[in-house]
Amino acid sequence: MLKASFYHGFGVYDPMYTLTSFLEPLEEKHAHSIIDSFGLLFDIDGVLIRGRTPIPEAKQCFRNLVDRNGKYKVPVVFVTNAGNCMRQTKAEHLSHLLEVEVSPDQVMLSHSPLRMFTQFHKMCVLASGQGPVEEVAHNLGFEDVVTIDMLRDAYPVLDVVDHDRRPKDSVIAFPHTIILFGEPIRWETNLQLIIDVLLTSGKPGKSWTATKYPHIPVLACNMDLLWMAEARNPRFGHGMFLVCLESLYKKITGYDLKYEALIGKPSVVTYNYAELLIRQQAETLGWKTPVKTLYAIGDNPMADIYGANLYNRYLQASRRTKELPEGCSSILVCTGVYSRDQEELPSDPAQTVTEQRIFHGHRDFRFDPTLTQPSFVVQDVKEAVELVFQQEGCVDSQGLKSNATL
Repeated sequence: MLKASFYHGFGVYDPMYTLTSFLEPLEEKHAHSIIDSFGLLFDIDGVLIRGRTPIPEAKQCFRNLVDRNGKYKVPVVFVTNAGNCMRQTKAEHLSHLLEVEVSPDQVMLSHSPLRMFTQFHKMCVLASGQGPVEEVAHNLGFEDVVTIDMLRDAYPVLDVVDHDRRPKDSVIAFPHTIILFGEPIRWETNLQLIIDVLLTSGKPGKSWTATKYPHIPVLACNMDLLWMAEARNPRFGHGMFLVCLESLYKKITGYDLKYEALIGKPSVVTYNYAELLIRQQAETLGWKTPVKTLYAIGDNPMADIYGANLYNRYLQASRRTKELPEGCSSILVCTGVYSRDQEELPSDPAQTVTEQRIFHGHRDFRFDPTLTQPSFVVQDVKEAVELVFQQEGCVDSQGLKSNATL
């Protein structure tokens, strides 16, 4: 496989075109007129950082993506399936690790689109996850929030795994909706209490015998089965927690667990929201024309690549308005979940399911093997951005448009 290749022979990455030569010397009068046509969507874990450690190429890449005043030269949005914090916190964390200023308006967490689900905002919701889940839910617009810990305190006999618990006087509202923000710390506790709420229509003190189906609404964020931290091998993600919950519900009731919405990559709603943020960033930069192309850079074929390609298919099938991009290209890096050392992408996508790949996507997403095939494969994020600027025919070190052709 070439160092970076556009599948089926559409183009080849030229390593002679470096990001530094494209961007570092740009004068704004040249840069604005030539590169105001695309935006960059960056995954975080496995692309920019591993756990709490930045990938070295990422820091160099972002130093070149901003001008001497720290202003971004192209619209940049960080699209992650993480959801255990506030956008402000994630922006501060990225700013520290990448050594460039990252605004909360550039950060999209897996739960960010829930701001648009206003029909649930006045309902009492049970929030599962870790971190400041109550604060996150309120920030998204949910007015009446019950956390797993609050439910655990109100109904201590439901969590029999912890033998040290004692009854407490606590009164909470009955949840009418469940929001699954991300993988919890005590999986067994969350699984037990969520099942209790599902089987009692939000009244966990009642008997399961009156189980109603369909159950109360469930909104799930982040479907990643695996994710990459400091460990050599991937770790269980929230998608694995969902597999456990679905299996338990099916085993107990005989019915499939239903979702009112699945949010986060690879869902189209996530990319629609990310495109809105890119559009806002372009306006902040003073761009007068719509962004024509999005480039989504990720490390997970089943989330980042599948999602970007699914969104590209959506764009091609939609009646395009002048605000929407013409397309979305997917770029796979080898610094995270996907590694050339562990697996090689099949040349024939039709072989993916039966011969070469187990589908790690969510149960409710129909697997189309062509959607896991990236437009490009590169080693790291620095090469990914260099490739984008080569594709766009951006300026060279003299501030003139490059005549590179692919």
